[in-house]
Amino acid sequence: MEAYGDFALIYDQLINEDIDYKEYAKFILEKCKNYNINFNNYLDLACGSGNLTFEIYKNFKHSYGIDLSEEMLCIAQDKIVNMNFRPKFLNQDITEFKVNETFDLITCCLDSINYIIEEDGLRSMFRRVYESLNDNGIFIFDINSYYKITEILGNNIYSFDNDDVFYCWNNTLNDDIVTMELTFFIKEEEDIYTRVDEVHMERGYSEEKIESLIKECNFSIMGKSENYTDNDVTEKSERIVYIIKKIQQG
Repeated sequence: MEAYGDFALIYDQLINEDIDYKEYAKFILEKCKNYNINFNNYLDLACGSGNLTFEIYKNFKHSYGIDLSEEMLCIAQDKIVNMNFRPKFLNQDITEFKVNETFDLITCCLDSINYIIEEDGLRSMFRRVYESLNDNGIFIFDINSYYKITEILGNNIYSFDNDDVFYCWNNTLNDDIVTMELTFFIKEEEDIYTRVDEVHMERGYSEEKIESLIKECNFSIMGKSENYTDNDVTEKSERIVYIIKKIQQG
């Protein structure tokens, strides 16, 4: 069952209550200035419906967004109909992406990394980023921490209810992978609801594993913090943000 299919229709409605895209973008752009990157080309991996892309892209001359979900990209595309200066959206797998440009900034946010279940896929993504990043560019990404995957999501059940949407979120943890079975009831009109079912999977990666792969793929870690702040990561941090840069080869 494909993740972010019909769920794309209500994604913004649900996620916007929890995510402050403007603050995330402010953090990212401040780091860009701190590391003196050029503001020419920007790439947002796993851009979804474009919420973060739109907060950042206006600072760059050229911007791209990549996502695996056609449904999410359609929503992102609808948002730019009346824009004169538009990012370009591409339907690709971020573990195998290819764009005929190199970039000053690449981002991959909102735990999209955790959706890469196989270690080889994550390694492939880092290598593609290395090839796509300018020498002075930076890659900023976040992960749901191992603590969050195993202790907060874990084998737990969550629900949400408002006037327009009800959902139940049933999680099962097995070998560091949480399988999230989501059932949504979306109000279409008075007393009529449409049911949507999706299955999402995220893998918990330890900081040691992530940092080992970063170094294996010839990056250096420039910064590491908690949830788009300058706070240090603790054992109970739920979102960890990395800023990495290419190590120049001989």
